[in-house]
Amino acid sequence: MATTLTARLDREWETPHNLFGVLATVDHKTIGKRYLVTAFVFLILGGLEAAAMRAQLSGADKRLLSPEAYNQLFSIHGVTMIFLYASPILSGFANYIWPLLIGSRDMAFPRLNALSFWIFLLSGLFIYSSVLVGQVPDRGWFAYAPLTESQYAPGLNMDFYALGLTFLGLSTTVGAINFIVTFFKLRAPGMSLNRVPIMMWGTLTASVSIVFAMPSLTVACILLWFDRRLGMHFFEASAGGHPMLWQHLFWIFGHPWVYIVVLPAMGIVSDALPVFCRRPLVGYTFVALATIATGILGFGVWVHHMFATGLPSVAMTFFGAASMVITIPSAVAVLAWIATIWYGRIVAKTAFLFMAGFVVLFVIGGVSGVMTAAVPYDWQLTDSYFIVAHLHYVLVGINVFAVMAGFYYWMPKMTGRLLNERLGKWNFWVMFLGFNLGFFPMHIAGLLGMPRRIYTYPSGLGWSTVNLISSIGAYVFAVGVLLFIINALWSIRRGAIAGPNPWDAGTLEWSTPSPPPAYNFAVIPTVRSRHPLWEDRLPPEGGGRSSFSDGLTIPEGRETVETSALDAEPRAVLQMPEDSLWPLILASGLTALFYGLLIVGPVLAGIGLAVTVVAIIGWLWPSERELLQLEEARP
Repeated sequence: MATTLTARLDREWETPHNLFGVLATVDHKTIGKRYLVTAFVFLILGGLEAAAMRAQLSGADKRLLSPEAYNQLFSIHGVTMIFLYASPILSGFANYIWPLLIGSRDMAFPRLNALSFWIFLLSGLFIYSSVLVGQVPDRGWFAYAPLTESQYAPGLNMDFYALGLTFLGLSTTVGAINFIVTFFKLRAPGMSLNRVPIMMWGTLTASVSIVFAMPSLTVACILLWFDRRLGMHFFEASAGGHPMLWQHLFWIFGHPWVYIVVLPAMGIVSDALPVFCRRPLVGYTFVALATIATGILGFGVWVHHMFATGLPSVAMTFFGAASMVITIPSAVAVLAWIATIWYGRIVAKTAFLFMAGFVVLFVIGGVSGVMTAAVPYDWQLTDSYFIVAHLHYVLVGINVFAVMAGFYYWMPKMTGRLLNERLGKWNFWVMFLGFNLGFFPMHIAGLLGMPRRIYTYPSGLGWSTVNLISSIGAYVFAVGVLLFIINALWSIRRGAIAGPNPWDAGTLEWSTPSPPPAYNFAVIPTVRSRHPLWEDRLPPEGGGRSSFSDGLTIPEGRETVETSALDAEPRAVLQMPEDSLWPLILASGLTALFYGLLIVGPVLAGIGLAVTVVAIIGWLWPSERELLQLEEARP
């Protein structure tokens, strides 16, 4: 019976192993892995750009790069790391893990999921195609007006920026909507809100933040393109516009974005750390509430990026206080992690080391950040290398170390093989020492007066030694990343067989084979606790025991269970879409449209718009199976 069921599910859910399957798949696991690989490639590209900049700054009066080349490098480096790596890599983990965590067979909108990836990939290629024509964005990843206006930035450099981020924003937004609906509608029966893993709270909060924050950046980029190509003057003071409008629009997006790339990383640690401490997370409820509170408060602190712009003192006082208050929920999470380690029985695997390193870097980055909440102190630190150090501790240290922990924790589930632990420990220590050697001295450089965004500096200012140390540390950190790549490639082929649950973890994804089948669960599990696989060793939470063999099988077609938002009570059986080329065609049409806008080519833009419209119609057109179901449903 079980063999017959799994065979039927395989037929319904398996993607064909041909070119059509490669291009048309909507399997969340395949899309998640594609996100991870693509974002990691962008991490490598961003690292190579950073390596060139650190070579230039390793000593005084160096001329390895011209001012123009340096401006392009640090601009594309920032765009790459912040927009093309930090958030998409977390989306990769969420895409792969979420349905397994909640006992579902896929995300809520599988085709939308595929569209999100294709737009991410093509928008990244769109931005990097600027390299081919020597028109790389060159006014910083923050693109402050009026330096980005056409009279100060001729060429296509900042058009690639404005249109590229607008294009990328489509991917981010539709992905966020998919996560939100999946969270509230596809949780396994019995997985009420107080049983949801913290990683899901982190990604949900980030997704809601994206829905509200991303329009601000999109509007800013569209207005900038209007200024540059249609002769408008939104950011030109001489024509009635205001450069401060750009800063407000950008940072209304920019500060929530910090938490968008941090909260899911915190969620990874909150869920995986207890596994290696052999106990549940201390203060689950407080951590979940702190996660949501951080996301909400993140929308009330954007002005602390603008304290040096001459704002009224009342406004600076309010936003300075808000910037201090937001440390409270972060402190709750830190205390929960420390208490979990303190009261646990530690199993010091590589994943645990990266999570412990994450906690250390989180504290350093958080403390250096809250210092800027004091307005007089911020005036001293603004546009200095102290801010560069803080930014990298938050957006690189916190993010990358959680990502590394996620790889060591979940790659056995994805590939069926364990990563090498000895090489993994070398990987951790080289990265941890290299990171702190590379970025902590930047605090000192900033306090010594070194401004950011300079491509060289004269000798005798006392900056040479700290910059040399930072450059050495950056290269050591890069060696650590290379060790991970070697470990991953070796382990995929020759690593030890993982088995279903190599870490003895307690959440649902570890109840499936490694790697999981295309349909994830032959029987939709019923959940009665936060740790369904640990119920034999923990006090009962009430409501009976979780079940993995007596639930719904729903073998007829690609189907999964819809449940209620609060208590996850079964409501309906949902028909999931089959593999389709329309997401790729739609993303390709949008690519042509944006290239047409870039070169102000109406023919190319018209072709792109036509392909986009046709793709939307084809996407919405019912399939033969859907037409047959409608026919059968008629009275």
